[in-house]
Amino acid sequence: MSGSFDLSARLAGLSPERRALFELLVLDEVREPREQPEAPAPSVAAAAPLSFGQERLWLLDRLDPGNPVYHMAAALTLTGPLDRAVLARSFAEIVRRHAVLRTTFHEEDGRPVQVAGPPHPEDLPLVDLSGLPHPLQDAALRVALEAELAVPFDLTRGPLHRLRLFRLGAAEHVLVATLHHIVSDAWSMAVLGRELTAIHAAFAAGLPSPLPELPLQYADYAREQRARLQGAGLEEQVEWWRRRLAGAPEVVEIPPDRPRPAARRFRGGLCRRLLPLELSERVGRFCRDRSVTPFMALLAAFEVLLQIRTGQTDLIVGVDIANRNPPETEALLGFFINQLVFRVDASGDPAWSDLLERVRETAAGAFAHQDVPFERLVEELRPQRSLARNPLFQVMFGLYNVPEAQAELGGLEIRPFEIEERAAVFDLSLYLAETAQGLSAMLRYDTDLYEPATADRLLDDFETVLRRVLDAPDERLSALADHLATERRRRLEASREDLQKARQRTLGAVRRRTVD
Repeated sequence: MSGSFDLSARLAGLSPERRALFELLVLDEVREPREQPEAPAPSVAAAAPLSFGQERLWLLDRLDPGNPVYHMAAALTLTGPLDRAVLARSFAEIVRRHAVLRTTFHEEDGRPVQVAGPPHPEDLPLVDLSGLPHPLQDAALRVALEAELAVPFDLTRGPLHRLRLFRLGAAEHVLVATLHHIVSDAWSMAVLGRELTAIHAAFAAGLPSPLPELPLQYADYAREQRARLQGAGLEEQVEWWRRRLAGAPEVVEIPPDRPRPAARRFRGGLCRRLLPLELSERVGRFCRDRSVTPFMALLAAFEVLLQIRTGQTDLIVGVDIANRNPPETEALLGFFINQLVFRVDASGDPAWSDLLERVRETAAGAFAHQDVPFERLVEELRPQRSLARNPLFQVMFGLYNVPEAQAELGGLEIRPFEIEERAAVFDLSLYLAETAQGLSAMLRYDTDLYEPATADRLLDDFETVLRRVLDAPDERLSALADHLATERRRRLEASREDLQKARQRTLGAVRRRTVD
């Protein structure tokens, strides 16, 4: 990993005005961190092994300590009377419940171990922006949030989570929680939100926490995973992946706008789109009629776009799975997620409905052998390693079900506050989420490779392909490529016409002012 997220490099890229705001708000705290207790000396009795996923993140951190590419953040806007002490107590209760949030990472006999420290009061620093005028306030908040994501964690000292509260007005705040990925994942962030809602409501009413004690902790899962994933059962699954990925291409790459750097810098951009509700509903109806899942149908549509853009027919895509077995792990915070490698054969110019069947078969096999950690798969397959790209796959796809967000937090009205995370672990990652408003699409891209306009066109193309395959599922990939090319030309012409009309309106306004 490179050091592209170094704080000094980040500051050098800020305009003088944004740098001044950042220094005013948080730089002193970053330069002179608060005194922290010495890391607890690990003991054999207290230490637990790392899960396979944790060990990979630990190794990456050893190569480039403190690199924030694996930071996760969530933010909420809180409207209403806020009791900061109650909010801090609520987080402290969550940290007490989940030992992984009190965990630090050390070495014993040359192997990494995790050690959970004791519960402690939770720090909730406050940054008061209420005195700034609104436009400056918004800019200051954005700069501070970007800086918050860039501040490194120390895995040996902890804590590996951070809270910060920004005051925008007497009754309006933004709450930010930042966690290292080694103790969290996307599912965990949802668990965190649910627990905060329940505990804060109880504490605000003077009641004890309503949540039952957890039957196990993340360290228990790590021990169980290490014990389970060994022997003949694991070797059988590994052998399936060896056969499945034998001869697979090392690279499946949508042609970049710029040459690939010799080493990745993990600098990312984000393109968002809300696809219409009617399109989401059509996907649902199609899947029910064909007895396939929305994941399969949406991935098959994405595979069409990938085949057209790359020109390849042996397509490799990474897929995230929650990996929460047994069911008791569903209530835990921690790093559970696993990555599967989907290899789909698009050769022979198949009809899209046939490609969908290939995706279904691929998914069935991959899910049946999902226990093999991605880290173990890389060890076994030994792909050609390069600092320039991710091993085994460079493009990621995911579909998530997003529950309706709670509208209240113990008397506070809450709504999500979007944070622009400027990191990209893969070349391209398309994440879709089923929401009440429609399909939310988020395309994360490596800014060393792709321009924002390219990412925007990719989302346009994905929507075009998705609509077409729903209209004509038996159309062949070559015909879909022709349709997409025609639609691109139509969009380009419409864009030119819009630009010409805008110029005419501007010239007309100038002439009228001249006459007046």
